[in-house]
Amino acid sequence: MKILKKGSYYGTKRSELQNDGFVLSEYGYHAPETDWHYHENPYFMFVLEGNLKDINRKGTNLCPPGSFIFHNWQDIHKNTKETQYAKGFHIELDSAWFNEKSHGPLLWEGSTLLTDPRLYQIFLNIYSEFHINDDHSGVSLDCLMLQLCNELCDISEVKLQRRPQWVGKLQEIIYDDPMQVTLKSLSDILGIHPVHLSRSVPKYLDTTLGDYIRRSKLRRSFHLLIDSKHSLTEIAYLCGFADQSHFTRSFKQYFNKTPKSFRRQLGGC
Repeated sequence: MKILKKGSYYGTKRSELQNDGFVLSEYGYHAPETDWHYHENPYFMFVLEGNLKDINRKGTNLCPPGSFIFHNWQDIHKNTKETQYAKGFHIELDSAWFNEKSHGPLLWEGSTLLTDPRLYQIFLNIYSEFHINDDHSGVSLDCLMLQLCNELCDISEVKLQRRPQWVGKLQEIIYDDPMQVTLKSLSDILGIHPVHLSRSVPKYLDTTLGDYIRRSKLRRSFHLLIDSKHSLTEIAYLCGFADQSHFTRSFKQYFNKTPKSFRRQLGGC
């Protein structure tokens, strides 16, 4: 079984940034399939371009652009490339750094497809700082990495608590197609009264249903903003916003920057 050391991944490294306790890197994937392997450190992977499959002992996750995956260090897995070209961004954590700096233990094991919009918000800022990479990026990334890890701990703690099975199904529905979601459609699919559904969502998702859907739509915009082939107007419609101005207002409300400024920070990558 192949063990990939710190900062090593299958594919071609495009860029890398090393900091105390973590490594950020962007890779192009060319091989149709990797060997079965695991990594000596836990890491996140964000699919920037192309379709991948992540295969582990529990099953297979289809990972289109915009997918955010967490792999704990002991997870044995392999990847297949379902499109001609694919590109990904890695956030690798040093286990000792995590144990020292984080407020809680890393409870998740194996591979986990992340869908919580709060994690995507932090990722956007990490990816932006990765491309800015100036004298102030180091301290910004330190703070952002702690936010990401502590948020992951909070979410994993909630996952361990008893909660209705419909919550996971609700998240899957919104993740798959947030544009078509309504309270009535969710109520019909889940078999839960609309009033009970609207009252229960904040308890399990830490926000209102409408806000969770809005964040999910914004999450879908990340990889499209990175891909300069699409105009902001096209991205707004692809993500289910009524128009570009609505998309821009929502994006700025959550991230304190406009989609245009975020794209500019990435230098047209």
